[in-house]
Amino acid sequence: MRRDANQETRVILLNKPFGVLSQFTDKGNAGSKRRTLSELIDIPGVYPAGRLDQDSEGLMILTNDGRLQHRIANPANKMPKTYWAQVEGIPDEAALQRLRDGVDLSDGLTAPAKASALPAPENLWPRVPPIRFRKSVPDSWIELTITEGRNRQVRRMTAAVGHPTLRLVRVRIGEWELGNLQPGEWREGHVPQPPKHRSRGSLRH
Repeated sequence: MRRDANQETRVILLNKPFGVLSQFTDKGNAGSKRRTLSELIDIPGVYPAGRLDQDSEGLMILTNDGRLQHRIANPANKMPKTYWAQVEGIPDEAALQRLRDGVDLSDGLTAPAKASALPAPENLWPRVPPIRFRKSVPDSWIELTITEGRNRQVRRMTAAVGHPTLRLVRVRIGEWELGNLQPGEWREGHVPQPPKHRSRGSLRH
């Protein structure tokens, strides 16, 4: 993706609803009725910076700047992403510490994360369709911040410590926050300053 030199950089913050693919077309399924970003955003030249699973909700960033897209999406840049996860059961401190220390998944040990118990969010929109409750199993919320981008990582991490995820909402990517956006709504986000690189001739003091 290349941006015209005379074109201003745009950053679009979107609250992706449950069940929507994080792409504009569903190329692999001819005649598919799966929902895509094309029904939510009609802005030429912007593309997703990273992905969000079809069954997850919350913040996505779209931009017309290829360098910024790479900076956000490339796991090598370790941009933190914060999620609210509604999980089965009530994780104790030991389970939360395992998430912080790293969880051994099928593709290796995860990097250290931030994890904490979270009161049930009061102003969170209802999910459509709603999650399936089990009367015999309580549920609770945790906040988890990771810096990797493995496939379905948060769900795999919570399941590995005994608390499968029932609902997953991304609320922050780097310096951008979801705020009060409702499902399907978007707004313009601020354009960050490019990272500063130390010149080769500079000296450290």
